[in-house]
Amino acid sequence: MFKKILSVGGWTLVSRVTGFLRDLVMAAVLGGGPVADAFVVAFRLPNHFRAIFGEGAFNSAFVPTYGGLREKAGDLAAKLFADRIMALMIAIQAAILAAATLWTPSLVGLLAPGLPPETFTLAVALTRITFPYLFFITLVTLISGVLNAHDRFWAAAAAPVLLNLSMVAALLCAFLFPSAGYAAAWGVSVSGLLQLLLVWSDASRARIAPKPAMPRRGAGMGRFFKLLGPAVVGSAGVQLAMFADTIIASSLPTGALSALYYAERLYQLPLGVVGIAAGTVLLPEMTRRIAAGDVAGAHAAQNRAVGLTLALAAPCAVAFVVLPDLILGALFRRGAFDAAAVQRSAAVLAAYAIALPASVILRSVTASFYSRQDTATPLWASFAGYAVNIALKILLIGRFGVVGLALATSVGAWTNVVILWVLALRRGFAGPSRALLLTLAAIAAGCAVLALLGLFGRGPAEAWIAPVAGRFTELATLAVLGLAGLLAYGVVLLGLMRVSGVPLRR
Repeated sequence: MFKKILSVGGWTLVSRVTGFLRDLVMAAVLGGGPVADAFVVAFRLPNHFRAIFGEGAFNSAFVPTYGGLREKAGDLAAKLFADRIMALMIAIQAAILAAATLWTPSLVGLLAPGLPPETFTLAVALTRITFPYLFFITLVTLISGVLNAHDRFWAAAAAPVLLNLSMVAALLCAFLFPSAGYAAAWGVSVSGLLQLLLVWSDASRARIAPKPAMPRRGAGMGRFFKLLGPAVVGSAGVQLAMFADTIIASSLPTGALSALYYAERLYQLPLGVVGIAAGTVLLPEMTRRIAAGDVAGAHAAQNRAVGLTLALAAPCAVAFVVLPDLILGALFRRGAFDAAAVQRSAAVLAAYAIALPASVILRSVTASFYSRQDTATPLWASFAGYAVNIALKILLIGRFGVVGLALATSVGAWTNVVILWVLALRRGFAGPSRALLLTLAAIAAGCAVLALLGLFGRGPAEAWIAPVAGRFTELATLAVLGLAGLLAYGVVLLGLMRVSGVPLRR
């Protein structure tokens, strides 16, 4: 399982690195002003719908149903099921695309009612360009689910790289468009088609590519929709919370939306590379084991996934809390992205970072329920998290501004994970081992050392580096502290695990 996680995580890392390159170009070209705010709205709208109808919600219903059909009825029955689902997805997404094109101003007004008139007009124009991305990426999600169920992970994990490269290419050609915002929007739409071609070609080579077939009852259709309903509602809740962020931020001073965007991009880096990669591999793994009656093996796989994801993501959370301004300044302070934009985004990043440990293990925890075809329990747990999230947004926005939105998101994420973990333990859906508990203790000790290094090592490092590095002082300081922190964390973590007798190869 580790090899599969590393395969997905490796491609996701490439995606995040190219995504970072994309954000560097975006920050330099778009900056943190009205054009950036308009594009963020145009980019968020199709992505909100994608997250509701695709990705986690779709996979949580599709992968267990498809995998169950393969185990019980064979590959032909599973393929017929995928063919019918594909026809339905095409019809539904075509209708959504048509409606969104007609009522774009209403959608933008719903998502960002506080935009100034000129920014609102630009956001509407850009949204009409970006929305076809949803049609393509929904089909990408379907084909990726088929590939994952057959233990083929690379194409689905590599597809987002094309989004980043397409946007970078478009932004570099911004002089050919009315504005840089238009260039970025066209880059988004073109990337959807490129991603679809990538996953389709991989599925075709494996002879498992779905082809649209007339939807009919049977072949798992009823079971799929029974699972999909709660999953979609749960995903909609996540997106409603994000909608609330955008709606509120659009009423704050210019730059709040882009501050959320850039901070969230950094926050999503370890989340995508580690948490989502582990969840993508763990769900089919647990589904197969539980279907075969190997509950202990399923729990062991989950423990390994939780330990690995926390060990890899926890240092990022510490760095984001302790050194957010150094990270944002080193990475983005250039071009139109000035010191004020750095400070806004840094404060938001520190607030988001509190949620990172909870967010990276969420997919692994929900696998306890999805692998048993229970999508209702994660739904109700997520509702509790969203209720806390939205209530805190209302309470914190007045005092903390855009930072309050991120703080509320963090508390809501922890609420969701804690509820799910407690329920999983009570129902026997999880079985944390002694090795997992010792691993968590070693991670905590390593993070404590890392935090002390960041707090007390930054000043001396900057004083030592500044005379040599000049205008690259921030970047050089970040590199030195990062390498030193990685070494210190690794020594403490691996040393304590070895002393405790936790096997390092499992």
